[in-house]
Amino acid sequence: MKIAAEIVGRAIEADQQQVDKRWLMAYSAGLGETAYPHALFPVCYEWPATRLLRERAGLVPIDARLVHAQHDLIIHRPPREETLFISGKVVAALQRKPGVLVVYRFETRDAKGEPVSTTDFSALYRGAQLEGADRALDKVEDPPKHSQALKPVGEIQVAATAAHVYTECARIWNPIHTDVDYARAAGLPDIILHGTATLALSVSRLGMKSVRRIRCRFAGMVTMPSTLTVHASREGDAITFETRNSRGEPVIERGWIG
Repeated sequence: MKIAAEIVGRAIEADQQQVDKRWLMAYSAGLGETAYPHALFPVCYEWPATRLLRERAGLVPIDARLVHAQHDLIIHRPPREETLFISGKVVAALQRKPGVLVVYRFETRDAKGEPVSTTDFSALYRGAQLEGADRALDKVEDPPKHSQALKPVGEIQVAATAAHVYTECARIWNPIHTDVDYARAAGLPDIILHGTATLALSVSRLGMKSVRRIRCRFAGMVTMPSTLTVHASREGDAITFETRNSRGEPVIERGWIG
């Protein structure tokens, strides 16, 4: 399975999404929250654009090999009931030991052209080989390591139905999260929780009210039901965190909220 470095630079026209109150409320409710919008809501309106950009890059046929590796979200202002326009571009393709890391950048603007959010969505295509040398249009930052010790701050109870509920409330449909046969055919042990759901639940557990940027690396799969533990500390103006499974293994590492 090969991915050509020449996909870097491929882009899509802005995808239009209508954000309504029902969507904003449902996303928060699916995470056990009543307040909205949740800081991770941008993943909802970005999802259709991710599909369009993967089609433009010719990578949809290997969707089953994709795992969400890293996430870097900048919130320029919270979304509200409005029409948004999400543009996307492949900004990097890099060979890594487990496969090819493809970085998709999504920039969202409102009807006046003002920025709402910017996201670098890094996807690892397991077992893939890059044709050509590593290529990047812009600097791609890995989340920095933590310098302070992390302390446990609370648990997250992940229900057996969590992925199905999140799928419907977020309007993010990917069968590895809901279809057991599809997930196992893709080489997974079972359906797994969305990385963005694990991240959103972690952010909620940390109780952050005003968020400007969220960064993390996804380090492991979350099957359901399960119990997760969030560990955190403060470094300057940021909260650093790591989310671990019941065996103490990180499922989210190098987490930063600023």
